[in-house]
Amino acid sequence: MWTALTSSSNFVLESLETFAESTGVAALFANMGWGNVVMIIVAFVLLYLAIKHKFEPLLLLTIAFGMLLTNLPGANMYHTELFAGGHVHWDIFVANAGLLDYLYLGVKLGIYPCLIFLGVGAMTDFGPLIANPKSFLLGAAAQLGIFMTFIGAYALNFTPEQAASIGIIGGADGPTSIYLTAILAPELLGPIAVAAYSYMALVPVIQPPIMRLLTTEKERKIKMRQLRPVSKTEKILFPLIITVIIALLLPSAAPLVGCLMLGNLMKECGVVDRLSKTVQNELMNIVVIFLGVTVGATATAEAFINFRTLGILVLGVIAFSFGTAGGVLLAKVMNLFAKEGNKINPLIGSAGVSAVPMAARVSQTEGQKADPSNFLLMHAMGPNVAGVVGSAVAAGILLSFLG
Repeated sequence: MWTALTSSSNFVLESLETFAESTGVAALFANMGWGNVVMIIVAFVLLYLAIKHKFEPLLLLTIAFGMLLTNLPGANMYHTELFAGGHVHWDIFVANAGLLDYLYLGVKLGIYPCLIFLGVGAMTDFGPLIANPKSFLLGAAAQLGIFMTFIGAYALNFTPEQAASIGIIGGADGPTSIYLTAILAPELLGPIAVAAYSYMALVPVIQPPIMRLLTTEKERKIKMRQLRPVSKTEKILFPLIITVIIALLLPSAAPLVGCLMLGNLMKECGVVDRLSKTVQNELMNIVVIFLGVTVGATATAEAFINFRTLGILVLGVIAFSFGTAGGVLLAKVMNLFAKEGNKINPLIGSAGVSAVPMAARVSQTEGQKADPSNFLLMHAMGPNVAGVVGSAVAAGILLSFLG
């Protein structure tokens, strides 16, 4: 009997010891370095900004939570070795993959950003752009930051692929940044995604000083003519024409632009309301959750805590600033050739970055500070939605050269 009690006691002790070793607390002391602690603190800061200050909460909250999960030891939800070297190592994938590894395939294979663009297209009104085609030029000029920063990052010894991924932050388009980075420089996905969405949230902080610096009070008071009405036929033909043109000229941009235009066609044609509403709501929400959590999971301590990440954050601000300045300056140049009464308020040029509709609202706000009776919102929406197309085209150009 004594032998049986001793054996039972040993079994219980061994079981408790095994249980203790399997807990996250044991892993916390055994494997957790200072880098993990820093990343967990960063995750809580981002959660605070998303919840308290509502900085891009739909994605910043999920990214921050994914960052928290991947840096808590012992969870085994994401494994960087399965995606080492920019490739999916299928030979060891099934045996080692955790939940976030499976979900990350949607990022790695370029699925989530395209589905996000499908939803964005279904929520976008291209009417202001169709009514004022000159807005395309302003949207294109705002992509200046992408290519200027690409050159700067390359000069700072980033590889061409990394430089392109950093430069795309200047488009202020989170899904495009993720799409391009996942293909060209997956090792930078965490820092670039956090930078892209953080700067999108900071549009009302970053843009106004640049806009005021580059314009005079007289220019900020320019009132623009009311936009002409756009017919339903024009709105239906627009996504079809753009898709064909982009696919023929720049096939590498076709996945993003094609999904954007398909979503818009669903909205404008009026015969698939159920699909349009599903894309705008249920599908968009599901993809945002998966995209945010898995992108956050890539922000491991090894990938995030280094001087390279600091450089990405600084270059991201520069890219965004050049993009804002590019749109404003082109509007000023266009005014040199415009007749009196047909001039463009340069403030709408800053909306050429594709932070929809936040950048357009900033243009409206700055215009009303100069003249409370000036209404620029609809005029600014033209360059704003042009910027969405422009950033996707810019990504396609970079992929054509580097992909």
